[in-house]
Amino acid sequence: MVAELGGELSGAPELLITGLAPLESATGSEISFLSNPKYQQQLAASEAGCVIVSPAMATVAAARGACIVTSNPYLYFARLTQLWRKLRNANAPAMPRIHPSAVVDPSATIAATARIGPLCVVEAGATVGEGSVLTSRVTLGADCHIGARCLLHSGVVIGADGFGFAPDGERWEKIEQLGAVRIGNDVEIGANTCIDRGALQDTVIEDGVKLDNLIQIGHNVRVGANTAMAGCVGVAGSATIGPNCTVGGGAIILGHLTLGAGVHISAATVVSKSISKPGHYTGMFPIDENANWERNAASLKQLHSLRDRIKTLEKENKP
Repeated sequence: MVAELGGELSGAPELLITGLAPLESATGSEISFLSNPKYQQQLAASEAGCVIVSPAMATVAAARGACIVTSNPYLYFARLTQLWRKLRNANAPAMPRIHPSAVVDPSATIAATARIGPLCVVEAGATVGEGSVLTSRVTLGADCHIGARCLLHSGVVIGADGFGFAPDGERWEKIEQLGAVRIGNDVEIGANTCIDRGALQDTVIEDGVKLDNLIQIGHNVRVGANTAMAGCVGVAGSATIGPNCTVGGGAIILGHLTLGAGVHISAATVVSKSISKPGHYTGMFPIDENANWERNAASLKQLHSLRDRIKTLEKENKP
């Protein structure tokens, strides 16, 4: 393990590790990690055979048993999970390149190392890049593109029509969605996430983007490289999100807005204006007992008139 991933091993080089587990439930044959010093009490009580820690926790960890010291325990643990899966799957039977139950249009292009899982649908003109995996029940719409080394989990829909309708009196006239979806390399998309095709231009997901389950990306959205979004985020049409952003679960980004690089949005926040300055932004109303919440909400409604009254008083009292 250390030979493969690096780090400095302290104690018990002969210890046989049979699994990975959280600190609180790990046994003597399992390995765990500690990335946040505030959980060091759990470290002292843990029965883990080995723990991955930072240099700041090395002495405490070594006092309880074997440990691996590394500058970034969380990143080390992430790479360990990848190694563990690789070893576990080494003897697994080979998956078919395209599952017999999948429906792939003859005009679609599937790279030789890509995998199309059970009950997937790949429509006309779509492309799937080298090493990409569509797990099961994934739908890839016509002319949509998936780059290399992407992973699409069950139920993902790429290239459904965007939500476009023109009002005609009391009815709606459909605006045909004539664009597609272009997904870059090394993108992971969680279960039941939907990315709509563009109305005229393509919806674009750049390299390295990570999307959680149940996310809605509207038509003509552009998501910058290495941005990550947690579950149930909604991004309305024609929004542009820069690289290296994060969006917390349940947050909403309204249409035609722009978030610059390095913008971080807290969970459940509604983004109603463009943000260009990097930083962490929050727009949640704190939870409270309902009676208190109603009083506070009523007070908020008066803020505008209160501001006007203050301005008037300031003008009257100005020397």
